[in-house]
Amino acid sequence: MILVTGVSGALGGLVYRGLAASGEVKVLAGSSSGAADRRLDFDEPETLAEAFAGVDVLVFVSAGYAEDDVVFARHGAVVDAAARAGVRHVVYTSLVGSADRLSIALPHRWTERRLAEAPFGVTVLRNGLYAELAVEWATGSAAAATGEFTAALGTGRVFLAAREDLAEAAVRVAAEASADLAAGVPVRHANRVYELDGPEPIGGADIAELLAEATGRPFAYRSQSTAELRAFLAGTPLLPYQVGHTVSMFNTIRSGLLEPSSPGDLAALLGREPRSARSLVAAALAG
Repeated sequence: MILVTGVSGALGGLVYRGLAASGEVKVLAGSSSGAADRRLDFDEPETLAEAFAGVDVLVFVSAGYAEDDVVFARHGAVVDAAARAGVRHVVYTSLVGSADRLSIALPHRWTERRLAEAPFGVTVLRNGLYAELAVEWATGSAAAATGEFTAALGTGRVFLAAREDLAEAAVRVAAEASADLAAGVPVRHANRVYELDGPEPIGGADIAELLAEATGRPFAYRSQSTAELRAFLAGTPLLPYQVGHTVSMFNTIRSGLLEPSSPGDLAALLGREPRSARSLVAAALAG
């Protein structure tokens, strides 16, 4: 039996629906809110033991934005409860190695270390930043009114992965782990770390070009300074740690240090070429 955590979230929901639609595995939905087969709350460790009972494969969707110490506590509770419940294999959604300089990387690397020390098999899916970020940048800006696309990206470019592709990769890994356990053979994905960067880079000038193609009129790209970015973020409802993570992301992209050193594993897990951020942005602008 497979349990997917965080099914009320975008990634967890996609993974759960993908496994359920396959008809080949028994899968349960886990969430702290909304309709779910098993209620579990990372902030209430006492809910985890019952939620993990009878689970062979746990798809552990990371707990998302929070202060680092909160994520440490949440993820540590999950690892401890999974070990006590006798979970046999955990698939964890982490962050790509190319993003190690991001402030959000620390809790993921801490969790990977905790998982490596646990008594069950582990597969780490190091997910790339979502391609949907570029869609938000392109469609949520004032570019359409001004003819100028602005973002704090400098000349940097970033490899972004489509959330649906990352979910599809997780579905395959979890389903195959479940099948291997049922057959009594070694799990083919055990003790593997997969780097799931997107297929090609995108930057501010690329988004301006896509805006021009979609509208049939010229668009310029202007890079914001970090000070301008901070001033903009100060007027949003983001919490202080979210502001810090956002500035970290844009500055790391700007530096040119958020690029993978190899093609990665996403295409191999999908059995096809992943969707590019450019194609998702173009589709969103066409719509």
